[in-house]
Amino acid sequence: MPAFRVPLDDIRFLLHHVHDGAQLAALPGLEEATPDLIDNVLTEGAAVCEKVLFPLNQSGDAEGVHFDQGTVRTPAGFKEAYAQYRAGGWTGVSSSPEYGGMGLPKTVSFIMEEQLCAANLSFSMYPGLSHGAYSALSAYGSPEQKAYYLPKLVDGSWGGTMCLTEAHAGTDLGILTTRAEPLDDGSFGITGQKIFISAGEHDLTENIVHLVLAKLPDAPAGTRGISMFVVPKRFPNPDGTAGAPNGVTCGSVEHKMGIKASATCVINFDGARGWLVGEPHKGMRAMFVMMNGARLGVGLQGLGLSEVAYQNALAYAKERLQGRALTGPKNPGGAADPILVHPDVRKGLLRIKALNEGMRALSVWTAIRLDLEDRHPDAAVREEAADLLALMTPVIKAFFTDHGFTNANLALQTLGGHGYIREYGMEQYVRDARIAQIYEGTNAVQALDLVGRKLPMEGGRPVRRFFALVKGAVDAAAADPARAEFAKAQGAALGLLQKATMWLAERGADGS
Repeated sequence: MPAFRVPLDDIRFLLHHVHDGAQLAALPGLEEATPDLIDNVLTEGAAVCEKVLFPLNQSGDAEGVHFDQGTVRTPAGFKEAYAQYRAGGWTGVSSSPEYGGMGLPKTVSFIMEEQLCAANLSFSMYPGLSHGAYSALSAYGSPEQKAYYLPKLVDGSWGGTMCLTEAHAGTDLGILTTRAEPLDDGSFGITGQKIFISAGEHDLTENIVHLVLAKLPDAPAGTRGISMFVVPKRFPNPDGTAGAPNGVTCGSVEHKMGIKASATCVINFDGARGWLVGEPHKGMRAMFVMMNGARLGVGLQGLGLSEVAYQNALAYAKERLQGRALTGPKNPGGAADPILVHPDVRKGLLRIKALNEGMRALSVWTAIRLDLEDRHPDAAVREEAADLLALMTPVIKAFFTDHGFTNANLALQTLGGHGYIREYGMEQYVRDARIAQIYEGTNAVQALDLVGRKLPMEGGRPVRRFFALVKGAVDAAAADPARAEFAKAQGAALGLLQKATMWLAERGADGS
């Protein structure tokens, strides 16, 4: 059976000694977010991940979700775990206290996201999608929409989704066909079908809030004609409760390679009533609030699965006795040595460990930028944080998920034949990790976004800022005798990256 422990020591080291997490408490509205408070919250969150969610990971994968005439039932234990998760306030860690949230830094929820994904990726999808809906409505919802929907998303009594994809329109959303017809009362009749909708139907909440991309009758062609609508599964009653069904039904659930305990649904809208979010034909702006957050979150899925796979591969390598070390027996009292002594095993494990530590360091640094962009009183600091987040989003999504999948495979290889069978849990991590390279924009799409949009953004300002940060770190290391040899290699790598970036910029400018 697999095991998992949240790497709290690593997280605290990064947060408090590498990235100056104490600066968070200096931001307006986060004065109470001291290092001690953050440590206590992360410790309690780790206990939930380890003791409540992780024990359901294998059983949830084996059972999967159940579909019966439009209803979806989650695997045994999920409803109870979600109720406990809600009771602890974990559905609103970084949400505004105005709507019932804890009001903690976004850094805290970002760090916790990795641990949730490591403990139980399927479970994490349900509150994760709800938080995405919260973010989009917070940014673009009307005062009435915020007052009505946000408290329910924050307390977890209602779930949320993002409904983009159609059978013929995945990455190319401009050709979607879902329609929105104006109604006399100011609402809209939404008709169409969406596929691959994570958490589109389930039994964890009393209602589900769908954020749906659709086109109005006078919509321009392409993505310029897309609007966003909030479409609850059940009508809102005057007292705030969920009422009668709203013409939203689940047609089926997908039978997937991985994340089997996460309901991935076909959702049918048959004249369902929806309400416009933001301006007509400007839905992509609102949806990108969800999508950018989701892309960072998917990156953390890759890191989380890489971490739990590494922990179990290392434990196995320490216990499995096979062969002798090349330099002589290390376990002379036994028939063989632990496989950890063998060079190929050590090489694979060290590769995973090094990547995990590097990815986690980048993730914590990025998380702090989220709070700086959101709350810092200096507009120049907010701008810099926004630039760096825009640049890092496709990098984190693609790099973390590519290496998350590769690392899960390496961890499986460490177990040999035992890695390939279900009992040891490793094959699930490989299956679960595969989707992260695909959804929220394939990693090839992330590359296009990086090269086509982020590098030339604001005349290259974000990438210049990044290069300046790296050069500053290289120069500081070069002045320290203990780090000088590493600074030389890092400086050379920076030079190569700058040359490659310039080459791409030149080719992009002349269309070649």
